Amino acid sequence: MSESESLPKIGQIVFVLRGREAGHYCVVIEHLNDRYVRIADGEKRKYDRAKKKNITHLEVVDYVSPEVRESIKETGRVSNGKLRFAISKYLHDQVLDLKKGEQIDG
Repeated sequence: MSESESLPKIGQIVFVLRGREAGHYCVVIEHLNDRYVRIADGEKRKYDRAKKKNITHLEVVDYVSPEVRESIKETGRVSNGKLRFAISKYLHDQVLDLKKGEQIDG
């Protein structure tokens, strides 16, 4: 992610490139400053123990979970179940898109 790009949005899915969570998808739950965000996945990394992460160690996905975004906006927090749901919904939609793409090409 270059410096010219903006921070990922609250509720946006990110793919972790470096660190202990590398290779996993998480959700952005808070902006700390112009360089760091807090991420959680609701499973291994719960909301209450979210990880501070440098945005250069994240690959931002073009998907924002409306459930997570609205929950944080309204109550200031989100349940771990909603975080898990957001990630599984994104992954499920990606699998469907891949299958549709294979049918079109094949």
